[in-house]
Amino acid sequence: MVITVICDVLGEANNGTSLAAYNLINSLKEKGHTVRVVCPDKDKEGLPGYYILPTISFGRIIDKIIEKNNVVLCKGDLKVIDAACHDADAVHCLLGFSAGKVAAKYCYERNIPVTAGFHCQSQNFAAHVGALHNPIVNRLVYRYLSNGFYKYVDATHFPTQFIKDEADRFNMLTGKAYVISNGVKTSIFHPHKVEKPSEWKDKFIITMSGRYSKEKYQKTLIKAMKYSKHEKDIQLVFAGKGPLLNNLKRRARKLTNAPHFESYTHEGLSDLLCMTDLYCHTSYAEIEAISALEALACGCVPVISDSKESATSKFSLCEQSTYHFPSPKSLAARIDYWFEHPEEKAIWSKKYAEFAKQFNYDDCMARMERMIVENAKAKRRAEFESNVEEAQAKHRQA
Repeated sequence: MVITVICDVLGEANNGTSLAAYNLINSLKEKGHTVRVVCPDKDKEGLPGYYILPTISFGRIIDKIIEKNNVVLCKGDLKVIDAACHDADAVHCLLGFSAGKVAAKYCYERNIPVTAGFHCQSQNFAAHVGALHNPIVNRLVYRYLSNGFYKYVDATHFPTQFIKDEADRFNMLTGKAYVISNGVKTSIFHPHKVEKPSEWKDKFIITMSGRYSKEKYQKTLIKAMKYSKHEKDIQLVFAGKGPLLNNLKRRARKLTNAPHFESYTHEGLSDLLCMTDLYCHTSYAEIEAISALEALACGCVPVISDSKESATSKFSLCEQSTYHFPSPKSLAARIDYWFEHPEEKAIWSKKYAEFAKQFNYDDCMARMERMIVENAKAKRRAEFESNVEEAQAKHRQA
């Protein structure tokens, strides 16, 4: 099949949406499909199968905010989308912004099978404009996506049941719904023995991976150290990068052991997680934290925020793996518990590694392919049957 993937945002695989896009593109290619990619990445100009969209400027101030988040926003150019979609067997849109909106409507009007992902939680957008906890902004974002995008698609992919329920709550669903995890590459992320480096040999390593951004609330983990009985023995590691790097470094200045900030390769992150004593995840808002699932797959015992705006709390298997968001005292109490109960932690390590197996990347990508292919076949079949009925009706009238 010829499958066109529409990416309002692609760039580096340093955020959940871009990672989901690359995973899907690579998986479909491996399965023998011809994949066309529509994106705004100028560095991909001229590469086979890539169709490049023009970017949009919103003025110097807004452009700077967008650039800090390593994001490029594009214009949904109809000529580019027509070139990539007009003879495609199926189209899949990752996001419902300018390119996704134009592509979905284009496909709807021409009866081209089109599916979409639900990768943008309203809080992700609100965080960039300083309105993270504003319910009005959240409602407006979902209304924009519903009226201008999701009403045109045949089926929607939700990475978690949590975000499907959120879409239901805002009456956003019109087509079929599929709940499919974005998946964890268990060939890379699995328990294996890794020695701690000499400088951390006697330290209790706590890791959090993910972008340094407002909705991730990494600051809570730093604040929790003030209340932990074992602060002097703890080494914090923040695996990732993002606009709040300097802010987090300032917040951590008084800690006994300076936190380590670094962006890792998949293999490097897997090794880090396998030497980690405890994984903490403090996010306020999240559709699906693949970073947390990667940690569980490596056998990390987690402590996870119970924020009602985050799907990640569903990954907690016991009371001691959940803390009350946004309380640093509650988080510190959980950290101290696991520090003081290593035998129990070893038991739960095996349970979490086993739990993570259900999110196997290959299984999830096979389900994604099935969603796109089955929708395309159903749409073509319905079109054929409709044409037959129309011809029969004309024949009867004659």
